[in-house]
Amino acid sequence: MLDYKLLEALAAVIEEGGFERASRRLSITQSAVSQRIRQLEETLGQPVLARTQPPAPTGPGRRLLRHSRRVGLLEAELARSLELGTEAGNPDAPWQTLALAVNADTLATWFTGAVLPLLSNERLALDLKVDDQERTHELLRAGEVVGCISTRKTAMQGCRVLFLGIMRYHCACSPEFAARWFAQGLTLSTAHLAPAVVFNRQDTVHDRFLTDFLGESPQHAPRHHVPNSERFVDFVVGGAGYGLIPHMQAAAPLAQGRLVDLAPAHAMSVPLYWHCWNIASPLLAQLTKSLRQAGLRELLQAPMPGFQPPQ
Repeated sequence: MLDYKLLEALAAVIEEGGFERASRRLSITQSAVSQRIRQLEETLGQPVLARTQPPAPTGPGRRLLRHSRRVGLLEAELARSLELGTEAGNPDAPWQTLALAVNADTLATWFTGAVLPLLSNERLALDLKVDDQERTHELLRAGEVVGCISTRKTAMQGCRVLFLGIMRYHCACSPEFAARWFAQGLTLSTAHLAPAVVFNRQDTVHDRFLTDFLGESPQHAPRHHVPNSERFVDFVVGGAGYGLIPHMQAAAPLAQGRLVDLAPAHAMSVPLYWHCWNIASPLLAQLTKSLRQAGLRELLQAPMPGFQPPQ
């Protein structure tokens, strides 16, 4: 049998990003945290942590984290149902934390409205990890989160998947930027010269759009990397470059004339799926229901013409 105090130490080191902060969270000394990790590794006969900065779980460490978090979630659900009840608004009910991975555009548009009603009625705390929608899946695979919003439609082992809807993106820029760089329209030659705005170096939305629309995406054109959805829109509206903006953020500036759509007949469709652990958790089920309802309200449920799914 595994000693769950040792697994608790492993989770604390990973989640807090180091041994010192883990010791404060667990109210034990840093040396005691190190001893627990060493004892866990001696029990297993293999390392569970890579001593990087911040520390990262090894392959066995990731499997232990997944197991530990699943057990923790089930135990918290059991405590709620047996000891304190599950009535909404119960002031004595224990708080439960769910770690989720969400892409930045979802967080900036429809996610908050989806979860606020649930958070106002349940003693639930969310630990959100923000990454590109094509990378959030890896956080679930690594056991760092119990659920994620991803572009992948296939469920991994031990998880279930639910289609949420499709986010539509416009390739847009300010009118002044369009007059300067795209007087003849968005072409391969102008795309080689005009500065673009992309989220970060892992973001593939811009390259996929240009490849679909122009046949290729110029890799040496100047690019601003702006890893914040709201500031991303500010850069584009402010004339720093052109970029792919979600419809929910682009609709008002387009209607006001502060943005122009460079390819109005070629909006890009990005399907989103909710992946979560396949376990009997009422809170996880409620969260899934809230996200599904928000997807039906806020997202397209059928592809736009010319839809190309991500590879």
